[in-house]
Amino acid sequence: MNFSELFRQSLQLCKFSPDGKYLASGVDYRLVIRDVETLQIQQLYSCLDAIQYIEWSGDSQFVLCGMFKRGLVQVWSLEIPEWHCKIDEGSAGLSAATWSPDGRHVLTTADFHLRVTVWSLVTKSVSYIRYPKQCSKGIDFSVGGKYMALAERRDCQDHISIFSCQSWSLVKHFESETDDLAGLQWSPDSRVLCVWDSCLTYRVLLYSLDGRCLARYSAYDLALGVKTLAWSPSSQFLAIGSYDEKLRLLNHVTWKTIATLPHPEVIDSKNVVVYKETETRTPNPPSKKSLSAPTASLFAGQSKYEVQTCPVQVPVSKPALNKANPKLGVGSVQFSHDNKYMFTKNDNMPCVLWVWDVRRVSLCAVLIQTNPIKFVSWDPSRPRLALCTSNNKLYMWSSEGSLSVEVPVEGSFLIHSLSWHPDGDAVLLVGKDQMCVCFLSPSQANASAAHNTSTINSTGDNKPLTISNDNSSNNNTNNSVIVKGSSDILGLPDEARTEVRDMEEGED
Repeated sequence: MNFSELFRQSLQLCKFSPDGKYLASGVDYRLVIRDVETLQIQQLYSCLDAIQYIEWSGDSQFVLCGMFKRGLVQVWSLEIPEWHCKIDEGSAGLSAATWSPDGRHVLTTADFHLRVTVWSLVTKSVSYIRYPKQCSKGIDFSVGGKYMALAERRDCQDHISIFSCQSWSLVKHFESETDDLAGLQWSPDSRVLCVWDSCLTYRVLLYSLDGRCLARYSAYDLALGVKTLAWSPSSQFLAIGSYDEKLRLLNHVTWKTIATLPHPEVIDSKNVVVYKETETRTPNPPSKKSLSAPTASLFAGQSKYEVQTCPVQVPVSKPALNKANPKLGVGSVQFSHDNKYMFTKNDNMPCVLWVWDVRRVSLCAVLIQTNPIKFVSWDPSRPRLALCTSNNKLYMWSSEGSLSVEVPVEGSFLIHSLSWHPDGDAVLLVGKDQMCVCFLSPSQANASAAHNTSTINSTGDNKPLTISNDNSSNNNTNNSVIVKGSSDILGLPDEARTEVRDMEEGED
């Protein structure tokens, strides 16, 4: 492993591009684009206000920057730095923004979920979709980007609309059987749309593309229900995490339960490997202010994993049941890319990670951390995972074993979240206001990346781009684009149809 130096970032806005060539980070009002292999700055863009959200387009050619306080979205091009776009929602406000799968349309959600707006970067056209519902996951695109499912709320009843992402025309509109729809998600094969109710009602519904309800599932009644949900990459299993601290696996043929996986307080099985993190105690430093960075590292505690002999007592924290959203039940579940493993995290066992063998439908490993687990993610190319616990260490697990690595940087760097490189050759470690890259592949971990000295202050000839409006560039993405939310609301009529018209071009 090789670690890069620390780089500045704001609000943990750091993302690899989908093709794995670039790393985007937001620093106040600046968008910094770095080359992944060398971590040298490739582009530096200045936005109109502090950046609150960034997102890459699917083809890695554009980057979206959301400034929700001002109701603005700015889009930047990597291939054509002269091209830029500004989207202004106007008085409707802005609460969310995302890319369409084709990378040429931007979807924005107005404040209070009044409408969803589809902006075209090529034709400068706009369409409005009314009645979007405010829920945890109200919009989802199918794998391949052919369809978009949207949760709606009309006349105190939940509805679902399915649109074609090519023409943005309505494919199907139907009423949902939920009392209070909490989210929807396509299966990886795009054949089934899973819809689940709020935690007050245990109800999971599975719909086909034409709106037929294929199955209904409810594990129990009169108790808090579904907390999280995940599809397996093969679409053969649907994992449902519940507030009763159990995970249930449904099969894709009968949609019945094939396994119920508990999270007991005592692990007593010979087939389970239990890794427990142990820390070595060090003497207290005489004075933190007078210590240099190399000397301070001598007083830092070291940690390692030790294999425990079953039975093992799992640390449990008692949730506050008199408060909303109690930390109770299975709150995280995710399958590995090859469908061989799956991890779960029980929220009232914050220091414990459970790893399951999907083929045997059994528990294979348990990781017990010293501190509560903050973030876990699977490698997109190999069956291994990485996790962090808001300290200066990176933890990894695979079927061969587990390891703990301290980030060798000067000063204090606490890892709050992480993300994998699309090829699985590197891990992006994100702290409160800094980030660094851990290179796992020897070919990528070159000296220039590990000892990069460039900073965002070395702007050179990079100047803030000037937004202009060229009336002759209606259908050309090589020029500037300005789109403003001043057009009349086209809306989605009661028969659920969308219209598209040319947008009015206003002065900036």
